[in-house]
Amino acid sequence: MDLETSDTTASPAGSASAGDGDILSCSLSDPDILARPLEFYEALRARSPVHYDEKLGKYLVARFDDIWTVLRDPVLYSAGHGFHDIYGDENQRELIEILKRDGGGHFPDAIMSDPPYHTKIRKLMEKAFTAHRVKTLEPGITRVVSEIIDRFADRGEAEGINDFAIPLTIAIICEQLGLRNYDPDKIRRWSVAVTAQISHMQTREEFLDNARAMCDLQNFLIDEIRQRQKEPREDMISDLVFAKIDEDGTELTWEELVSLVRATLVGGHDTTSIALGKMLFILSTRPDIAAELRDHLDDERLFMRFVEELLRHQSPVRGLPRTVMEDTELNGVRLAKGSLLILLWASANVDAFERPREFDMERPNLQRHLAFGGGTHRCIGMALARMELKVAAREFVRRLDDIRLTIPADEVPFNQTVSMHSIAQLPLTFSRRQ
Repeated sequence: MDLETSDTTASPAGSASAGDGDILSCSLSDPDILARPLEFYEALRARSPVHYDEKLGKYLVARFDDIWTVLRDPVLYSAGHGFHDIYGDENQRELIEILKRDGGGHFPDAIMSDPPYHTKIRKLMEKAFTAHRVKTLEPGITRVVSEIIDRFADRGEAEGINDFAIPLTIAIICEQLGLRNYDPDKIRRWSVAVTAQISHMQTREEFLDNARAMCDLQNFLIDEIRQRQKEPREDMISDLVFAKIDEDGTELTWEELVSLVRATLVGGHDTTSIALGKMLFILSTRPDIAAELRDHLDDERLFMRFVEELLRHQSPVRGLPRTVMEDTELNGVRLAKGSLLILLWASANVDAFERPREFDMERPNLQRHLAFGGGTHRCIGMALARMELKVAAREFVRRLDDIRLTIPADEVPFNQTVSMHSIAQLPLTFSRRQ
């Protein structure tokens, strides 16, 4: 069965149309397209694969091959400048001043930089997220998943995002960082504030609220870092505090340290919680898939292929930026120096596969997807994300039966952000397995 049929009722990544007009006259930031973008992506790939979105003031890159052309040349297409320039509106200078005044300083994102500096920082961060190290975390992740499911299993109903996906990912990343006394609601609020800076969807009042939240986040993390400097622990913050990034023993600067701890906390739960929401959507609307997983709880291969197809089919990250550093041409479109691109991972994950709207766990080229990006900036935490998704799927079907979505699929609400495609609420019913 094709999950994403033309009536759009079978998938949260369905379609939005422009009515009687040309859909390419719309913007990616239009609310209906943000929620259900597949028709828009299809029009981009077919008619304007490198497309200037006038409302956003950026080029949308929609085809798999074009995105890989960009990823293979991190000098010409800069991620460091891209993430800096995406903030390049009237709020940027004010945000920096607010952070300096009230948030302990302005700490540019060290991981979203360019080679060769990025290579050193990435090598350091990869040590925390190796597949071997993440494998050792599986029992602890299983315990956390099970405890969260047990909170609502006997109720027979839950809201998948706020009762499960967000609490789970916050608990896991906070445990890795060594954050013992934290407020999950605050961490969620802080993450929304950071992500909002690249969404281009803020009102003036929202911008100021988000700036204050970012200050709170940084002050909280600075206090945690200061504690580790005095009394190291067995946790990731301590690892970063005392990490050596060069053979001569050079440690991270204060700016790098705060930036990397902040990026680990926000990035370590935000996109994975989005993917978990998409996972619950699949389990609640495809009882055949849930049953297959339940019948093969010990089949590691099956669960990992489920995770890969989930990431391809329901990409949590919509797209991320690059800045063009010299005049160039991409798929016949002239790009001036300084042009900002949005690489649409979600569109590429449709473009590169046969029968792309089907959910097929037996695809021969599953790991070709770009849900984690690609090239030098491929997601560092992807091993941990895969582990969380695998364990969450396994324990959900192990412990719960008859998992159902209680609203029509085409009424599932989405958050209004350009960079992410995230479900806002997912009301579910189920029964505890005996």
